Amino acid sequence: MKHHKSFRKFGREKNQRVAFVKSLLINLIRHGRIETTLARAKEIRPFVERLVTLAKTDTVARRRLVSARLINQADETTKLFGEYAPKYKEVAGGYTRIIKLSNRVSDGAEKAIIEFV
Repeated sequence: MKHHKSFRKFGREKNQRVAFVKSLLINLIRHGRIETTLARAKEIRPFVERLVTLAKTDTVARRRLVSARLINQADETTKLFGEYAPKYKEVAGGYTRIIKLSNRVSDGAEKAIIEFV
């Protein structure tokens, strides 16, 4: 039964799916905004929100947690703690926004932009 399992599978096995989501997270932090499908944007939003919430308190333990979740990407970890977290220090949540775009021509998939507010 699928009780309280609120994640999408994207037609991938678990290890592929985890790597895929982490790759999307890293790209979002690196570029500040990415254009992807609506389902992918909705899937990575909670992960990004949690990472920014962790980064709001700058301690060694928090840096290690964030770094581990970002596959030891030092540049993205530094950017998250140095650029994004101070900007949202007084904000309680809602660090990202999803803007819907027109459907993709080839297969009709719903497109979206996910970006930091």
